[in-house]
Amino acid sequence: MPRSPADRERRHLTSSVAGRLREALCLDGRGRPGTLGAHRARDPESAGCDPDRARDPENTGGDGGQRGSAVVEFTFLGLLLMVPVVYFIITVGQIQGGSFAVVGAADQAAKVFVTQPDASSGRAAAEQATMVTLADYGHPAGNASVEIRCESGGDCMAAGSAVTVTVRLTVPLPFVPFGEALRLNAGQLSASATQVVGRFR
Repeated sequence: MPRSPADRERRHLTSSVAGRLREALCLDGRGRPGTLGAHRARDPESAGCDPDRARDPENTGGDGGQRGSAVVEFTFLGLLLMVPVVYFIITVGQIQGGSFAVVGAADQAAKVFVTQPDASSGRAAAEQATMVTLADYGHPAGNASVEIRCESGGDCMAAGSAVTVTVRLTVPLPFVPFGEALRLNAGQLSASATQVVGRFR
């Protein structure tokens, strides 16, 4: 049965729209996603995709662009997560070193104090021993304080008197500018040591 010109025009328009739709969706002739394998071998243009564009490594829609983006994201997230972890480890190390410093300083200060002939020289010797010990651990003497007390409440240099030395240390946060002005500290540490004044000195 002969078709009218209107039918032929409608059929031509329909096929043209369908072809453009397949090209836009990158579909092959049977409505399936076009591939770069067998379908290209039969009809390179049936999928509506440019083979040269698919082989272009700079094409952001290809696997190369996805791999490059994944590497950048992994590097950025890795650095973002590693910086706080490393800073936390350094801060814990500073606190641990400070704890060793106050224990050693208190012990040395108490031992030095009981060997001196009088209380004033004993206090001076204890403070000097504290500064030397803290400097060995990398802590400035300005962040520490020394307290000396006699357990008996009388003469600290009397034979048999127990002398307790307490050293307190402020550990600042590492790598913080203006940390002293802002008073950003990692912790406050203290340690005490007791020595008995001997009868023979």
